Amino acid sequence: MQKLKIVFLDSATIGDDVSLQPISSLGELTTYHSTAPEEVVERISGYDVVITNKVWVGKREMDSNPALKLICVAATGMNNVDLAYAASKDIPVRNAVNYSTESVAQVTFMHILNLVGKAPYFDNVVKSGHYSAAGSFTDVTNPFFELKGKRLGIIGLGNIGSRVAQIAEVFGMEVFYFPTSGKAHSDKYPAKKLEQLLAESDVISIHAPLNERTEDLITLKELKVMNPKGYIVNMGRGGIINEADLAAALDEEVIAGAAVDVFTREPLPADHPYLTMKKRDKLLLTPHIGWASKEAREVLVAKIADNIKSL
Repeated sequence: MQKLKIVFLDSATIGDDVSLQPISSLGELTTYHSTAPEEVVERISGYDVVITNKVWVGKREMDSNPALKLICVAATGMNNVDLAYAASKDIPVRNAVNYSTESVAQVTFMHILNLVGKAPYFDNVVKSGHYSAAGSFTDVTNPFFELKGKRLGIIGLGNIGSRVAQIAEVFGMEVFYFPTSGKAHSDKYPAKKLEQLLAESDVISIHAPLNERTEDLITLKELKVMNPKGYIVNMGRGGIINEADLAAALDEEVIAGAAVDVFTREPLPADHPYLTMKKRDKLLLTPHIGWASKEAREVLVAKIADNIKSL
């Protein structure tokens, strides 16, 4: 049997520390760290399987390669493939699901604990020399609160949101959620309307996909409903929180702070409101790493391999 020809268009998204052997063992694998739009047609020519994380594969690309048998998306979201056109050509498109739940939940709590515990502030107190020059063994000038007894409002109670809820309960938090579908689906946690969740939560954590129901779900209007001492964390998708409005809300001290791992444009433009706002100490930013623990990336590779085996 002839070996499958497999091409990975943006393997740098997996990282050099994770082996692609589960995929390469299935055929002849060619990898490119990254691929520009104008390079796709040439690079996929003659390949049976195309793997892409973020590189667009549409009508032009599919029509250019009669040998194409399978498109594997190295992620859960498949908005980088023209799914309707692939279906019309009977080219299956397979994604990877449930590979990053533990990673995203861990990074979520990294952000929550850093925000609530004010870790960046206290780290700077010591490293700036202020603590060395102070007359006290401690610093109680910037109070923080305990998570026990506080309320966590989750927007999007899917696999990841549910795992975040479980961890929150270990800290002694009360958990409720807003179902972005409009239909309550949990018999463990109470569902609330968005305004009620915003007003009653001490911490809000977003784990929803971006769609017509969630785009600009949180604007300045909604942020003003929040507890002024509250925090919001976006681990879902950029665009769920209006980014300019969040920067303005933090500058105006509408809320206490925020953390964001996902952005409307990635990487983040240098003139983005998050990078030009005045009170940047109120905002923690990470470069879309929530999904990317080493373990999660290893599982992702295994799931891509399983998708190829199903051919």
